[in-house]
Amino acid sequence: MSNSSISFTEELRNRSDDEIKALFTLRPDLIAPVPTDLMALAARANSAPSLLRARESLDKFRLDILTAICTLEEPISLHQIMSVTANEAAAAVNSLWELALLYKDGERYRIPTNVRTLIGENPAGLGARSSKPVDFALLSQAPKGAVETLQKMVWGPPKGQVSDVKKAAPAIKWLLEQNFLLPFDSQTVLLPREVAMHMREGRVFKSLQPTQPLVMGVARKQKAADLAAIANISTFVRWAEELGHNWSDEPPTALRSGGLGVRDLKRTAEHLGVLEPCAAFVAELLYIGGLIVIDTDDQILPTSTFDLWLTKSIEEQWLALTSLWLETSRMSGLIGKGDSKNVAALGPDLDRGGVATLKKAILGVLRDHPEVDPTLESMEATVAWLLPSRVNRDYIEWTLREAEWLGLTGQGAFSSFAIAFLSHEELGIEAALPKPVDHILIQADNSAIAPGPLTLELANSIGTIADIESRGGASVYRFSEASIRRGLDHGQTGDQIKDFLKKISKTPMPQPLEYLISDVAKRHGRLRVGSTNSYLRCEDEGLIQEILHDKRIDQLRMRKLAPQVLIADVESSELMRVLRDAGYLPAAENATGVLISAPRVRRAKARPRPPRVVAELTNPGETLISAALRALRAGERASSHKPREVPRTTANETVDLLHQYIEERASLTIGYADTNGGVSNRLIDPLSISLGTLVARDHATGEITHFRIPRITGVSPAN
Repeated sequence: MSNSSISFTEELRNRSDDEIKALFTLRPDLIAPVPTDLMALAARANSAPSLLRARESLDKFRLDILTAICTLEEPISLHQIMSVTANEAAAAVNSLWELALLYKDGERYRIPTNVRTLIGENPAGLGARSSKPVDFALLSQAPKGAVETLQKMVWGPPKGQVSDVKKAAPAIKWLLEQNFLLPFDSQTVLLPREVAMHMREGRVFKSLQPTQPLVMGVARKQKAADLAAIANISTFVRWAEELGHNWSDEPPTALRSGGLGVRDLKRTAEHLGVLEPCAAFVAELLYIGGLIVIDTDDQILPTSTFDLWLTKSIEEQWLALTSLWLETSRMSGLIGKGDSKNVAALGPDLDRGGVATLKKAILGVLRDHPEVDPTLESMEATVAWLLPSRVNRDYIEWTLREAEWLGLTGQGAFSSFAIAFLSHEELGIEAALPKPVDHILIQADNSAIAPGPLTLELANSIGTIADIESRGGASVYRFSEASIRRGLDHGQTGDQIKDFLKKISKTPMPQPLEYLISDVAKRHGRLRVGSTNSYLRCEDEGLIQEILHDKRIDQLRMRKLAPQVLIADVESSELMRVLRDAGYLPAAENATGVLISAPRVRRAKARPRPPRVVAELTNPGETLISAALRALRAGERASSHKPREVPRTTANETVDLLHQYIEERASLTIGYADTNGGVSNRLIDPLSISLGTLVARDHATGEITHFRIPRITGVSPAN
C-alpha cells in the first residue's frame, strides 16, 4: 500500500479552492509571501517554523489527538484514532486535516514528514516499537515486582536505569527475557510501545478533555461591573494625563542602557498615588503610543503628539491607548523583574512573543463568561487548554490586572465597553461618564474632595497645587508644601492660590491651609538656582551657611563663591531636586537674575520613536486570500509548462500570433526577457496591442501587465 500512497504535494493539489482558502486562513504564514506553486506550498507547510506556528494555534485536545496519531503506523484510519483516544476525536481530526497537519490517502490519513519531528520521538511518553514478539499472557506468571516495574514506566519516560543489565534483579531479568523490556545499553532498559499501550489498556492518554474547562469565579452584576469599569476608564485616562504633565515639569533622565530608573519610577508612582507596577504600565502605554519619548539629551519628555491626544475626548483617548495595549508585544509586568539585572520600564527587554495572542485569548474567555470574576487558577486552566504552548501564570495574572486598570473589566468581570471594543462598535463611554463638576470641598486636614470628575480646566489647575490621594466616584486631593511649591513654580503667587481655592470651594478655607500657603510663598524663591553648572544665591547668609554644612546634601559638593553665593558641579535641575528633597524651597532664575516663575511646557525635541513590536501574523482578509489563490493556481499552471521551452519566433511571427490569440481570447505562454537578459516563461491572457506593447493579464499575479513586444522571445499555446 505504501508504494501507491499519495504524496503530501499531490493531496494538496487535489484540494478544492475553498479548502486551500481555508488553509490560508488558518495558517496565514503560508502566504507570506505567496508560494510559487503547490510544491512550494507543501514544502513551506511542512517546514519547522510553519509547523511550530501551527502547533501554537492548537488547543490541548487537538494537540493531544495529533500526538496520539503520531503513535500509530501509517496509513491511519479514523477508527484507529478514535480507538486510542476518544469518540469526540472525529472533529479534531478534520480540523487537523484542514490545517494540513494531516493529509488524506483515500479514506485514511498520513502525517507530513516533519510533524513527527515536531511532536518528538517519544509521543505521549511512548517509546519505540519492538521488533521482537511479546506474549502478554505471560504477565500472569510474572515474578514479584515485574508488573510494578512496568507500571512505573508505563506513562513515560520509556527509559529506566539499572546498575548492570547483565546482572539485573530477577524481575527485570525476566522482563528482558520475555521482551517486555529491551536493553538499550549496559545501564538502560526501554519499554516498547506495544507493552506500554497494553498496560494503558489501549489508550494513549489517561484522560482527554474535548471541551474547554468551565471558568469559575465570583458572580458579578453587569451593571455593577460597568460602573466599576467606567470609573477605571476615567481614572486610567487621568493617570496618563497626570504622568505626561508631571514629566513635563520634572522630566526623568533615561538610564544609559535605556529605560526609566527605579528612583524615577518610584517618584512617579508616589505622584500618581499608585503602586510602581501601575505607574510603569501607564508610562509604557504612553511610550508605545509615541506620547512620551527619550529625548536627545536623555530626558524623558512628552511629545507634541501628547498635546494632540489631550484635545481628544476621553473615549478617543482611551480607545487609542487600549488598542495599542491589545496589539503590543511588550509585557509591562516584567518591569522590576529579571535574574541578572532589573528590567526597566521603557527599556529594550520587555518584548515577548505571543503576548498579543495571549491577551486576545484571555479577553475572549472573559467575553464568553459574562458577569463572572474568574479566579486565577480557573483562568490558568482555561488558557492552558486554549493555548497549551503559551500558558504562563504570571502573564495571565498581569494581563487580568492590566485589563482591570484599563477598564476592560470592572470588579474582574468583562464590561459592556470591552464587548463593544472587541466588536468594533460604539463604545458609549462618553454617555456613561458622570457629568463633570466645577467645585471642590476643602476639608480641615489640608485635603479637598472633588464630588465627581472635575472639568478639564479645573482638574489641570488644581493638579498643579495639590496631589491626588485617592480616586473613585469622589477624588481626594492633598495640599502639601511640595504641591504648593509646584504651583508657585508655575507662576502663581500665594495670594492667587488662596483666591483660586476660595472661589472653587463650596466650603470655607481652613486657617491651617492659609498659613501653609503663606509660609511656603514667603520662603519660596529665597534661594535662587542658576544654570552655570550651577550656582545658588541667597540674601540670607545664615541660610547659606546652613546649606553649606548640611550633611544631607554632601553629594552636591557645594563651594562658597561669595557670602551670598554657592556653586556646584551638578546641573541646575539636579541641584533643585536635591535641595527640595532635603526640605529647602529653591526657585529658578535666569541669567539676568530674574525669577523664573512662569509655567513652562516642556516638550521633546526628538520625534516620537515608539518601540518595535514583535509582529504576530493576523488573519488575512478575503481579498488577499483570493489573490493568493489565483497566484498559486497560475504558478501551478506555469510550472506544469516549464519542461517545454517556448519556441523562439521572429518579431513579425510574434505579432501575428499575438493578434490571433487576442481574437480567439485564448491563454498562451510567452518567453519574456528581463533587463539582465534572463528569459522566463509567463502564462498570460492577451488583451490588446498598442505602441509596441502587449497588454495582458498575468496569471502569476492576477493583474493587468504591460509587456514590451521586442522582449518577447517566443509564443506558444498554453495547453
